[in-house]
Amino acid sequence: MPSAPSAADDFALQRWAAHGYETDSASLGDAGYWTQLNERDLTDVEQPVLPAGFRFRTADEVGPKAAVQAHLDAWTPSTYKTEGYPGVRQTTAYRGDLHILVEAPDGTMGSSTIMWLDEANKAAEFEPVGTHPDFRRLGLGRAMLLHGMLLARAAGATRMTVACLSAPGHPAARGLFYSVGFRKFTWEAPLIRTEAAD
Repeated sequence: MPSAPSAADDFALQRWAAHGYETDSASLGDAGYWTQLNERDLTDVEQPVLPAGFRFRTADEVGPKAAVQAHLDAWTPSTYKTEGYPGVRQTTAYRGDLHILVEAPDGTMGSSTIMWLDEANKAAEFEPVGTHPDFRRLGLGRAMLLHGMLLARAAGATRMTVACLSAPGHPAARGLFYSVGFRKFTWEAPLIRTEAAD
């Protein structure tokens, strides 16, 4: 499957169609693996609440080893390694103070996300967002997103975006993002080649 254009991008869809591609209806089913982009403004952000003993941290505070381990714990299996983290930190939009983690009472990083700030457009994006399996269903992700949005607003952002799997069979992340005010903005159009181009 080619890189999927946005379902709202008529021009791109017409260009793909000219090359023999059409929407892959099988991929739009419950088990489909396509994403939607969600957005919200930052005018009214709820105050985050963490369970007792948990606290917000930043990658600047906890250091590379803990930041990478938080990612690995949330996204196992993953090929991410500590050796690759300097490359992330050197990305223009990366800021260690906007790489947010939630530390558990035992010192484990229970949840983490990176916010990528686009100062020119006053926007920020959460990517990725993940929680350690042992700390799911405690409200850490929700609190972390709210905390992150407040930090993004303080840094000058007026809106946030986050992507998630969009098929009906993958409701967890979508439910989390909707619970903090995000709504679907656009989504991928999964494509399949059905005929040779003229």
